This record gives sequence, structure tokens and C-alpha cells, in this order.
Amino acid sequence: MAAKTRSRTGVGKGGLDHVPIIVVGAGPTGLTLANLLGVYGAKTLVVERNAGTVSEPRAVSIDDESLRTMQAAGLIDIVLPTVVAGYGSEYRTPSGQPFLKVHPTGQPYGYPRRNAFRQPTLEAQLRKGLERFAHVELRFRTTFVDFEQDEDGVVVTLETAAGEKVQVACDYLVGADGSWSAVRTKLGLTLEGETFAEKWLIVDLERSPCASRETQVFCDVRRPCIALPGPELTRRYEFKLLPGETSEQVLDDAVVAKLLKDHGADAGSVIKRKTVYTFHARLAPRWWQGRAFLAGDACHLTPPFAGQGMNSGLRDAHNLAWKLAWVLARRAPPSLLETYEQERRDHVWAMIQLALRMGRIMGPKTYWHGLATQTAFRALSLWPAARDYFAEMKYKPKPRFDAGFILADGQSERKTVVGRLLPQPKARDGKGGEDLLDAWLGDGFALIGVEVEPQVLARIAASPAIARLAPRIVRLGGAVDASGASNVTALALSSGDATALVGQAGRVLLVRPDRYVAGAFLPEETAAFAARLNELLGTVPTVQAAPGASALVRVF
Repeated sequence: MAAKTRSRTGVGKGGLDHVPIIVVGAGPTGLTLANLLGVYGAKTLVVERNAGTVSEPRAVSIDDESLRTMQAAGLIDIVLPTVVAGYGSEYRTPSGQPFLKVHPTGQPYGYPRRNAFRQPTLEAQLRKGLERFAHVELRFRTTFVDFEQDEDGVVVTLETAAGEKVQVACDYLVGADGSWSAVRTKLGLTLEGETFAEKWLIVDLERSPCASRETQVFCDVRRPCIALPGPELTRRYEFKLLPGETSEQVLDDAVVAKLLKDHGADAGSVIKRKTVYTFHARLAPRWWQGRAFLAGDACHLTPPFAGQGMNSGLRDAHNLAWKLAWVLARRAPPSLLETYEQERRDHVWAMIQLALRMGRIMGPKTYWHGLATQTAFRALSLWPAARDYFAEMKYKPKPRFDAGFILADGQSERKTVVGRLLPQPKARDGKGGEDLLDAWLGDGFALIGVEVEPQVLARIAASPAIARLAPRIVRLGGAVDASGASNVTALALSSGDATALVGQAGRVLLVRPDRYVAGAFLPEETAAFAARLNELLGTVPTVQAAPGASALVRVF
């Protein structure tokens, strides 16, 4: 008979220790998910088979959306100083001449769009962040073995470092345990898609100063290569293996030294890691089954050329975390969790396709393919609109979805803000305070009225369907004076026009905890919007929680 665990959880079904959420895997996705669940107040257990977080460089690029997720997790002030913010890329011909420059200057979501980081540093920061929460526990040297689930919950079998098998009951299980996910395997799922024949040599350097902070992309059919500077004099080189080359050949010290020298590495650089990998473009056919969910590399693998593999996992974490917390708090029905894959799947696939396109630019099939591509980009650079399109990364798939936990407003796809990630400008109040918009919106839902009177906003927020979500109420634009409605925060943008956020003054936005817009309406449409919202929310089950196993420790 399996032994019971001893932990800071409650006692659940069958006398087993109980915790509402178990996360398997303490990589970037699992740790981010756990930090967000900590912010939302959800009791969580994270288990990781390794002895600690990673010590080797892996992912090297973190984007603006992921930094916004770090902000939501309450860690941005710790993370941001350790990244190289706002770097660009230069694509070069075989002769070394630049033919395309990507250097975005806009910060629509509050942060630079491309940033270099060190995964060991980020994971250590995320691990440290969990110490803020008495209701989140992290166990290393603990291996996920198996699980069983029914309509009432999940029983997870774990193995401790001492080889002891233990069981823990939970309401929901999340497998964030990487490409070889044991949780996915137990669900009977595989990753479907392509594994490519090309192999790449990865060389991570330390003490490697470089003249430019920009990524250098050598688009040469003779040896495609990319060089990415990172924080603290780190640098990564990626070299494509040529036909007939083996991993053993390119990992030879002399071969690596020559490749680095030929591509401008500083002679005093120290090699931290060298390895050969094969890239994949794969998706799991389903990301959830019953009460078990997959996130990050457990359900999708992205080629590295767009730097979006880890970032896609962090988007998964932000999307799933608030939904788990709200369902456990009985503010939303379990059907809300079905929208996780519905909202995330298409965007992940779009990122995979972007990476494949960028890979074809980096590694042309023939010299003539490369010449044609490079000539086309040079021609396009003469057209300001096209030059701006590439320089500002407008080709990157927008964070948006057309179905899920949203209420369409009838506007065209081009004009609607519903299902879109809300921009994050700086805003100020009437007392001299200034911060990025999310800092004013709190951790939960927000009701934002653009130039809508505070008293009107307060009445809208009191509508039963909207009140179920307990939103923070914000008036944006106009005078920063909320007199007559003490529960309304009045803000003005530090620069620009508030109506640019929604395209029309007098509109009200219902914004989700992950900062996507769930709905937009005019004050006179409140009754109709509330009825649709009530239908979307549905009836929340009144099932009692297991004794001693409350899901949330605070209310929004």
C-alpha cells in the first residue's frame, strides 16, 4: 500500500494528502505557472525529478509578452536588470554584407520586443520567487510516476529521492515536464509533426566580448550560422552541420575553435557548453484530457530560429494559470479550462511557421535561393513601409484569438480589440503616481472605461454578471478625478490618446487577468453584454472542497 506524503497540503479523498494543483516540471513554464498561481492564491505543489534548476544555457531570448508575464508574476523588477533589453538582428550575405536589419523600437506591451537572457538565471529567479508563497511548495528529486483521474479529482503517484512511492490527491494536474513529458505519455499522446534532418552545433561562450550587441545571422549555404550576444559577456553560436558531417566531427575541439574564429568570436572566449541538436516542429493532438493538462514543450516543440520556444510556454502558463485559479475559486465553471487549448493552439502553430520561414532565410537550400532571397530583401528595403515592417517585427504573429473566453463585439477583425492582448502604455493618476497600465489593473479582471464617467462605470461594474468577476474599475482618459465614485481609479495616459487603445471613446473593456480583452461595449449595451457574459460563465458547481484543502487563500 502506498505511503502518504507529509506536506503543507490538506487531507482529501481516501485520506490522501490533497493539494488543488500539482505541476510536474520546474523549468521556465512550470515555475512561471507556479508563480502566477501563487499570485492568484491557488495552493500548488511543484515536483521536479532533478536536484535543482538548470545550470546550463538553453533558451536565450525572452520577448516583450514574456516580460509582461514576469510583471504579472511580480518578478519584473528582479528579471529585467539581468537581461540585455532591446537588441536587434542583422542578416548578412555570404560576403558579410547586411541585407536585412531587424531592430524594433516600439514597446506596445510595455517592454522591448527582443531581449537576451540566461535561462539558469531566470529559473533561479523564478525558484526564489516561489518563496513568497506559503501556499506553493516546490519539491526537487521527486519523480512523477503515474496518475489516475475521475470526474471528482486526480490521484498522482510520485517517487521520492529515497525511492519511496507516495500518492497525493489533487483537483488538477499540469504536465510542464518537457519534450519527453511523462504526463503526456501517461495520457497516451505523442507529438505530431516534423523532425528535420538538419542538425545544428550549439556553442555557448562566456567571457566573450563582441563589438555589436546585435544578433548576427550568416545566411551562407556553405555554413549557415547565427551568433547571439547575451548578458554578462555571454554569447551563443549556432552552426548548421553540412551533409556528411557527424556530431562527433563538429564537436572536435579543433573544429569548434576554427568555426568560432571564422565567425568573429573573441580569442579569449571560454566554452561553457557545446552540443548538437535536431530541431522539431511538433504539436500534441490534444493538450488536455479530463483534469490533466499539458504546457510548454510537453505539448509543442518550436524550431529555434524565431526564439519563441520558451516564450510560447510562458504564454501557456499565463493563459492556464488564471483559469485554474478562477475555477478553483468557483468564480468560473470548469468549462473555462476547455478554452486553454482553444485559444493557444493556433498561435503556437503560427509561431512554428514563423520559425520555419526564418530558418529558410538563414539556411537557403542553394546559393541561388539565397541570392534571390537576399536581393528581394534589399529591394524591399528601398520601400519605407516594407523596411519598417521588418525592422519593427510586424511580421511576428499578433497575440490574438477569435474564439474562447471572449464575447465578440461585431466589429471587423481588423478593428476589433476583443481577443487581442491589451497594449500597455504608461498611465498616471491625479496624485503624481505613474506606472505601466497593468500595475493599475490589479491581478484579476479589470473594467476599463475610456472617457466614461466614473459613476456610470460603477453602475456597470455592479451588474451581477460583471460583479461575479470582481473587476478592478478604471476610468482611462480625461480628467484624473474620480470624485463621486470612490471605487473607480481615474487614470490618464502619460503620452498619447486613450481612445487609441480601443478606437472609440465612450467604450468599456472587460480585460482578463492575462490582459486579453474579453469584451467591449458601450454603456447603453451593458444589459445585453451582461446577459451574454452570464451565459459564457454558466453555472458554477457548488461542490464542497475537501476538508483542509481550500483552493484559494485570498479573494480578488
